[in-house]
Amino acid sequence: MNELLITLALILFKMVLVFGVVLSMAAYLVLAERKILGRMQLRYGPNRIGPGGMIQPMCDVIKLITKEDFIPARADKWVFLFAPGLTALTALLSFAVVPFSAPITLFGREVPMVICDLNIGLLYLLGLSSAGAYGVVLGGWASNSKYSLLGAMRSLGQLLSYELAMGLALIPVILSAKSFSLTEIVMSQQLLPNLIRHPLAFFIFMVAVAAESKRTPFDMPEAENEIVGGFHTEYSGMRFGLFFVGEYINLIVIGAMVTVLFLGGWHGPLLPPVVWFMLKVLLVAFCFIWARGSMPRPRYDQLMHFGWKVLIPLGLINVMVTGAILLALGG
Repeated sequence: MNELLITLALILFKMVLVFGVVLSMAAYLVLAERKILGRMQLRYGPNRIGPGGMIQPMCDVIKLITKEDFIPARADKWVFLFAPGLTALTALLSFAVVPFSAPITLFGREVPMVICDLNIGLLYLLGLSSAGAYGVVLGGWASNSKYSLLGAMRSLGQLLSYELAMGLALIPVILSAKSFSLTEIVMSQQLLPNLIRHPLAFFIFMVAVAAESKRTPFDMPEAENEIVGGFHTEYSGMRFGLFFVGEYINLIVIGAMVTVLFLGGWHGPLLPPVVWFMLKVLLVAFCFIWARGSMPRPRYDQLMHFGWKVLIPLGLINVMVTGAILLALGG
């Protein structure tokens, strides 16, 4: 019984720690993006509230909470209310299987630095990344607005198109690690990260997750110059804020996935493992912010063409070549 209580207490502590860090990072990632984009566009970002604008995220939350929570007259009320929370929840649940450091010894026992070390952790992540689209699609459909519905359908089209390319990019990683466990995948990169071993898979994965997460330049589901605001056109107040929070939590999830799958996870010299993990996640997030400030949005047909006719064939070729090389090397 004591052993069970200790295990449950450790899991609860890791949950509170991870969720607290992730939510704080999401809030300040918004501020970081606004300030970085401001510098890229030769202007200042938020700098009035607190030292260097550091209290701006708190003020944004207060503003969203105090705004009117508007529900369209002909909307499907319960689905409309439920959809934003689903988007944020699926993003948060993704961190249950992300290992952010090597196991540590605590009170004479080895404690893995992951909430739940599943042997199918990668499949769990892929499943949640697909489920996250339900919040967007349901929100767009329940709003009873043509702009919201069009944005939702665009999001679903992007998901279906780029999910396949993303899966193909992960097959060489799985073949190299011989496991679906994220911890095992990190351990297989102790000497050489998958970025160097599988550069084409890394490129395909980065493009696919950018398109699937609706990040600029692939933000067609909410293109303001075409469909007002897309799937969240009819949302206001904190329900719009949940979509917004879900997007930035998802950005951290993407950073964690890239770090674990291609950048060697927590491995690195001199610094503590968890510091290396955080630095790599923030580096990936910076790259996505950089892309937002420097790349134009393509047409929707160009996006679909690139996914089906370029990324998927490249992914298939990469899988065959990797399989052949591993077979020639004896596994």
